[in-house]
Amino acid sequence: MQWKSAEYAGWGRAITARGRLARPERVGALVSALAAGGPAIGNRRSYGDGPLNDGGTAIEMTRLDRLLAFDAGTGLVEVEAGATIAELLRVFAPRGWMPAVMPGTGFATVGGCIANDVHGKNHHVAGSFGQHVVSVTLMTPRGPREVTPEGAPGLFRATMGGQGQTGAILAAKLRLMPIPGQRMKVVETQIATFDAFLAALDGSEAQFTVGWIDATATRKRLGRGLLEEGTLVDGPRPGPVRRTMRVPFDAPGFLLSGPVVRSFNRLYRARVPDTGRKRTRPLDEFFFPLDAVQDWNRLYGKRGFHQFQCVVPLDGAAALKDILTTIARAGIASPLAVLKRLGPGRAGHLSFPMEGYTLAVDFPARKKLPAIHARLERQVLEAGGRLYLAKDGLAHADSIAAMYPELDAWRAKVARADPEGRLVTDLVRRLNLRGTA
Repeated sequence: MQWKSAEYAGWGRAITARGRLARPERVGALVSALAAGGPAIGNRRSYGDGPLNDGGTAIEMTRLDRLLAFDAGTGLVEVEAGATIAELLRVFAPRGWMPAVMPGTGFATVGGCIANDVHGKNHHVAGSFGQHVVSVTLMTPRGPREVTPEGAPGLFRATMGGQGQTGAILAAKLRLMPIPGQRMKVVETQIATFDAFLAALDGSEAQFTVGWIDATATRKRLGRGLLEEGTLVDGPRPGPVRRTMRVPFDAPGFLLSGPVVRSFNRLYRARVPDTGRKRTRPLDEFFFPLDAVQDWNRLYGKRGFHQFQCVVPLDGAAALKDILTTIARAGIASPLAVLKRLGPGRAGHLSFPMEGYTLAVDFPARKKLPAIHARLERQVLEAGGRLYLAKDGLAHADSIAAMYPELDAWRAKVARADPEGRLVTDLVRRLNLRGTA
């Protein structure tokens, strides 16, 4: 194993870091790398500075990706932290199993999904990723330690969604969910207004739901978009394995100008007839739609982008409408904002979900964005909601402390697990997450 000096970034590319990176392939090499200090990171699919350690070291876990054990009768799998969600789906879907919770990209690693306690299109019925983790193996100064919710509930909760601050995640045992086949029956419906969108989400009985919102629409058209409802069905994977495209260069700024984005959103919505549409899709196309375009983050140009993702409680619908109005009037939203309904499930102190509605919008990195983000941040806080740490690069420490009431309990566990602060990341420093408990 060798260390290399490099400049690297999260998926948004608006925040960068420079430091030494290592990519161990075996546990012995990981132990040596951890002795030098620095956090363990995955595929850097977090959007902001969560996987960064500017001026220090970081350990990429992507080569520690082996399948360690699988019980075909119960769907219990043990896998190293560097394995990706897409790879688990590829290997186990033909056998009648898949990860119970999957984020919007298959490139996320198992370790990253645990560190952010990610949610998926079925959160309202399945909860968060960490709720399907049977145990997690942390690499400690004394060697590997298996942590379970029964044996060490406090440390387990601090690890789920804990930004990797309780120790390098080496491996995990996951409870997969049984599936009837490798196909998804998808019903797509045009939604005309914000209120109609929330009503459709509330009334949906589908196992998987996701809304695509036109974040540029205003007034009577505010909140218009498409609702996708998915149901797992029998059958093999339909059609050939999809081919991917690659964005070969950083796109010019005009590509995300207001007129272009508004036109794209209109055309995207119009692809579904007024009467709706039904079709059968392969699982990977439904769960990871943007993975078909490799390096799609380059569409935001050299300056990159930030994603704003919030959740507000069910009684905060009016506040969420105000938030969307602020975004639309700002005039810098990118195409295809996402709206979902979340259930109450969460596994850790710093887990993002709460029962309510979550909105995610990409913003090209522009000079006026911090001021817009600060206003949105205040609106979320006043609504009793919170921001998603996996997407954040602009929030303020006092806001995050108010949004996460279990922060002090998390701090106490982390202080015992990593008393010297060797695992701190740029996000943890910026938000003072490990400040005095």
